[in-house]
Amino acid sequence: MTRLSTHDAIVIGAGPAGTSVALTLARRGWAMAIVEKSVFPRRKVCGEYISASNLALLDQLEIADAWRANAGPEIRRVGLFSGETCAEAPMPHAKGALQAKDGRRAKKDGFGRALGRDIFDCLLLQAARSAGVEIFQPCRAVAIDPDGEAQLVRIQAGNETTMLRAPVIVAAHGSWEPGPLPSQVGKTNRRSDLFGFKAHFTGSSLAPDLMPLLVFPGGYGGMVWADHGRLSISCCIRRDMLARLRKHPRHQSHLSAAEAVSRHLMESCRGVRDALQSAEADGPWLAAGPIRPGIRSCYERDIFRVGNAAGESHPVIARAFRWRFSPAGCWLANSHARQAAVRGARRQADATKRLGKVCFQHGSTPPPHLPGLPLVPAAPP
Repeated sequence: MTRLSTHDAIVIGAGPAGTSVALTLARRGWAMAIVEKSVFPRRKVCGEYISASNLALLDQLEIADAWRANAGPEIRRVGLFSGETCAEAPMPHAKGALQAKDGRRAKKDGFGRALGRDIFDCLLLQAARSAGVEIFQPCRAVAIDPDGEAQLVRIQAGNETTMLRAPVIVAAHGSWEPGPLPSQVGKTNRRSDLFGFKAHFTGSSLAPDLMPLLVFPGGYGGMVWADHGRLSISCCIRRDMLARLRKHPRHQSHLSAAEAVSRHLMESCRGVRDALQSAEADGPWLAAGPIRPGIRSCYERDIFRVGNAAGESHPVIARAFRWRFSPAGCWLANSHARQAAVRGARRQADATKRLGKVCFQHGSTPPPHLPGLPLVPAAPP
């Protein structure tokens, strides 16, 4: 049986980028829906560290208190582990972090901290649910088709099919998985492709305030203490190097990708060996990719893109890039500006018309610096 559900906007993907867009617009009166294929909590390949300069965004999303209550220790030192080299230096204090909104000093926000995605994504999704966002989970979006001035998203959960209708579609499904949606990136194999790996450990001897960069042949990564005594290790490695490691003549059998990466890290970095000497794995290694750094179109084929679907930085830059795409105001402004330059004024006018109709329903007005563009619609008076 197929049922129809109508919304102002539909977000595909419940990662930080997609959920923060849905949450922000829902609090301004939009009828929002999120489609997420995975059951939460779920672990995910991610560095998991959020720098202090990005914590103001958590305040805007109203999840900062929960994040502070769960995140790991402050990171006050950065390091470099490569071969036999182990170097470190002080982490710069975030500018302006000492001053809170109410004028009181907020020393806790001077340094970044890490929180596992299994916890962080749940915090965001719960906030979205509390704001009135309708959550379709676990459901997979399998098709997007035009329907007059709106679009239909067909989602499936087992044998049940649901049609969601909205004038605005936001693709926040990342860029690592191929699929049937027009917003999903096609895959081609290149020797230089980067694959991401991540694991948690307990009982590590790494200093709690230190976050080292790991540099090894064919890749790089990082280590950081996250929540509940878990050490998070994430790295990326070239496709050709990974293939070589899995077939290394010193090993009698063909290694799994995770085992090959783990051994490579231990053999290549003394700092990793020391930190994990008495540690125990907390769950299996995760893998994802290929990671394709670059900026993609934020608006294409009548679909807006945010997060890694819109652009992806090298993992060494951490997650600041993702968060720059997350707030709904920046998302709408950047999407239209980029779309106007790349796709032309006609398609921009069509997209703005659809968004404008939704914004009109919620009593919003275009910002003076961008005529005709609804930035972040306000709730009805």
